[in-house]
Amino acid sequence: MRVSSLRAVPLQSSAENPQPLRVITSAVRGWIERLGAVWVEAQVIEINRRAGNRTVFVTMRDKLANVSASVALSPATLEAAAAPLAEGATVVARLKPSYYEQNGRFSFYCDAITPVGEGQLLARLEQTKRLLQAEGLFERHHKKRLPFLPRAVGLITGVGSAAERDVVENTRRRWPAVQIATRHALTQGREAAEQVMLALAALDRDPQVEVIIVARGGGSLEDLLPFSDEGVVRAVFACRTPVVSAIGHESDMPILDLVADLRASTPTDAAKQVVPDVAEELERVEHAVERLRRSVAALVGRERDWLSHTRERSVLADPGASFVLRSAELSELTARSDRALQGRLRHEATSVEHTLARVRAMSPKATLERGYAIVVDADGHAVDSAGEVEPGQPLLAYLHDGQLRVDVREVVVREEGIPL
Repeated sequence: MRVSSLRAVPLQSSAENPQPLRVITSAVRGWIERLGAVWVEAQVIEINRRAGNRTVFVTMRDKLANVSASVALSPATLEAAAAPLAEGATVVARLKPSYYEQNGRFSFYCDAITPVGEGQLLARLEQTKRLLQAEGLFERHHKKRLPFLPRAVGLITGVGSAAERDVVENTRRRWPAVQIATRHALTQGREAAEQVMLALAALDRDPQVEVIIVARGGGSLEDLLPFSDEGVVRAVFACRTPVVSAIGHESDMPILDLVADLRASTPTDAAKQVVPDVAEELERVEHAVERLRRSVAALVGRERDWLSHTRERSVLADPGASFVLRSAELSELTARSDRALQGRLRHEATSVEHTLARVRAMSPKATLERGYAIVVDADGHAVDSAGEVEPGQPLLAYLHDGQLRVDVREVVVREEGIPL
């Protein structure tokens, strides 16, 4: 059914005779469903694949007017497209409008979609990109580091192109002694990819070349197709020499940018990335020398201050002063030691005298000197009890100045409790 054949049927209503909301929403649904499925041409600006959801939501926009719509389709419909869809692709899709009375939401459902024109080309490039990405050609750990100052820079570009002029002039302006090995090749057309691969192989074999720049000015999507060619991409990945991609402008991004070891936004930017600026390096050297000079001066100053402080110490001003001081301290310590020793000796002598006096007071000799005697029998055993002696028994009495031999005439035993 053509859109122009649809006619709105007005509903009779007034402030005094309003229509229920359900009647209006039902009429709107009927008008929309009368449109049926229609083929539209639009540009895909967003593809939203939600995990666990069986519906894919695609946002489409009119190529001329500021009109966009959200379209729902199944993953099977998306996979059935002639080529994988990519954001920015132009497509032709069959849409069926629908209206939900419960929430008043208007939406589209798509049951067929295919990229056309530039959109088809973008879809094909997206398919190639996904294939190479699945093989790991874009992984970061494959990227090679660029040398700080290459002996020679390889350049692949068109003959007499602005890209060649930008790279050569900016490279030599930054480092005048740089050597540039240029290999000209077509940068668009059917033979461009093959010529770029041959130039890559030649520069990669050159032992002097330490980095390769592939440069081209901006252009349309078709003009930049050689730099998304699968053969060129694989050749860059296989290069032992680091490769810098400088294709088009900032917004252009062929597949070569993803596999190259470094992506430069423009050919001029590539020159800045590949060689250092001699003026900047000289300035850095001057700054480094100045910092080194200040560091050495500060170190020498600290050591000089330390030496001056050390020389001002008293031990260096009068080396003999320490001997005099230590001699006085030694004499004082010696006197203190002598006094301590004499005091200790006196204390020990007094202690010995007291101990000797106690020993003497407890000795038998002292007892004898006080008038006592020690009596022993004929066998030399001490007699300490009268009951052990019999009358007529000979005894020996030891006095403090001699001995007495006596005979017992009478034994008197003292009874318990009766004092002597």
